[in-house]
Amino acid sequence: MRTHPTRRFPQRHLALVLASAGALAGCASSPSGTTTPAAAAARLAPAVGASLQRCEDLAAQFSHPQTRLDSAAAVAAGAVVPNGPAAGAHCLVKGQMRPRKGVDGQDYAIGFEMRLPQAWNGRFYYQANGGIDGVVQPAQGALGGGPVTGALAQGFAVISSDAGHTGRQNPRFGADPQARADYGYQAVGTLTPMAKALIAAAYGKGPDRSYIGGCSNGGRHAMVAASRYSADYDGFLVGAPGYRLPYAAMAQLWAAPQWKALSTPDATQAHPFAPNVRIPDLGTALTAAERSTVSRAITARCDAADGAADGIVSDTAACQAAFNLERDVPTCAGERNGQCLTAPQKRLLASVHAGARTASGQGIYSAFHWDTGIASPNWAQWKFVNSQVLDPAAGYIFMTPPRSVDPFNLDIDAALKAITATNEAFRESADTVITVPGRDNPVQWQALRQRGAKVLMYHGVSDAIFSAADTEAFMQRLDKAVGGAGGAAGRASDFARYFPVPGMAHCSAGPSTDQFDALGPLVRWVEQGQAPDMLLARARGAGSPGGANAEVPASWGAGRTRPLCPWPQVARYNGSGSLDDAASFSCR
Repeated sequence: MRTHPTRRFPQRHLALVLASAGALAGCASSPSGTTTPAAAAARLAPAVGASLQRCEDLAAQFSHPQTRLDSAAAVAAGAVVPNGPAAGAHCLVKGQMRPRKGVDGQDYAIGFEMRLPQAWNGRFYYQANGGIDGVVQPAQGALGGGPVTGALAQGFAVISSDAGHTGRQNPRFGADPQARADYGYQAVGTLTPMAKALIAAAYGKGPDRSYIGGCSNGGRHAMVAASRYSADYDGFLVGAPGYRLPYAAMAQLWAAPQWKALSTPDATQAHPFAPNVRIPDLGTALTAAERSTVSRAITARCDAADGAADGIVSDTAACQAAFNLERDVPTCAGERNGQCLTAPQKRLLASVHAGARTASGQGIYSAFHWDTGIASPNWAQWKFVNSQVLDPAAGYIFMTPPRSVDPFNLDIDAALKAITATNEAFRESADTVITVPGRDNPVQWQALRQRGAKVLMYHGVSDAIFSAADTEAFMQRLDKAVGGAGGAAGRASDFARYFPVPGMAHCSAGPSTDQFDALGPLVRWVEQGQAPDMLLARARGAGSPGGANAEVPASWGAGRTRPLCPWPQVARYNGSGSLDDAASFSCR
């Protein structure tokens, strides 16, 4: 899956947000950073920083198996990318691991870059990238949502990689078994010990604490690390995890021909990556005006359940019970006019939200929540465009043997079997390679809990590709796996917490408070035992530093703040105070 770039914000805004978080902690009934005896006992020792001792000579002198450093150069303080957050002076190292010739005759390697701060905080951050990888993104340690800053700016040593293939090989790298395995899990396992050795060579000591994080496929990478490489990391920052990535793609492919059947005949739009190519305009099956009608109906039925009619549906569970598409959205008596849905539109939309199924009733993927972000352009991008131009990559990456896929002529039953199939070349199925081990019974995560490691998850409730309901289901299974009853806030909450973001689309955007720092709270939880009882989030309205989210309603204050609450708690209005001030809400 491909994620859209997130916006990054200057350091001065971080100070403002953290100051607001401190003020909120004194107001909330369940303050952020509460140190309980159990949490304190489970914490790991804080990291100790050091100064950079070597840089340019690393390229010639650093040695690690199957590793080549192409360059090592000093970088002055400043923004790593245009309009990005300022980072301190650091050393930029670029290189490759495990260069080889693929079965397709192409050259493969695990490309990477590391950024090593002059003033290092003693921590390592693995930046797990989204999409189907293939590009070494700048190693800033980008956070989720609309990030306040990045790990590099906070003093972490950060690595980023292409996961073992280049963009020009996408998606056909899936035809090479090793490239598929690198993308699935082995790149993280290969890069991690090398990165720690490089840190030790640069600073004279290895990292005291190690963190891994990402959103979308990056969230999947982080969950894979928690399952396969649990001893290598102390903190896992998991955003919108595609932990059942092949099946989410199948659900998209299942829906694509059905959307096409409802779309305007012969309506086309430009291919996003090939402007001279036209693709069917599936968005005519459910227009922006019609999706806005559904969003308004959800708001009317569900908004006040959290105590405030403020355009944010915080009580997601109550909304799923209260909202009824058939009853709450008008049915068109005549022609479509944007203010109603036809009966076929309702049937298909209800079916998509209930979860894709084969003709025999076999579940393909998860159900989705009803939420206000259905009106988001990001929702439409995933349902109507990416289902045609990205999800067909499933044939090469998720099926055995690899194949081309026509999204409008696909045998879903055969495709599902191909995800779990093996052959002489592919000894591991895509289901084994790509999906998170133990996803149905994550007993491996018990090891994290026992040694004091922590997991902080977040997910936009309006995510159209990876379902927030699927993340909730994982949390329930995790609780059972560590000896709990499978309850919403059970035993697992002492080491793993999930923070839904109402209204947020895939990793960011939507009518939401999508700007928040999740890494700082994770570090405090790991190293100080301060369990995060809320995350302070901000809406990026007009005039927001670093760029606005165009989907923030004009009626909201430009800097509206909200507490994001650990599921299943809900941000409920206290009964008084500004609806744009997080201090007016409590997690309960």
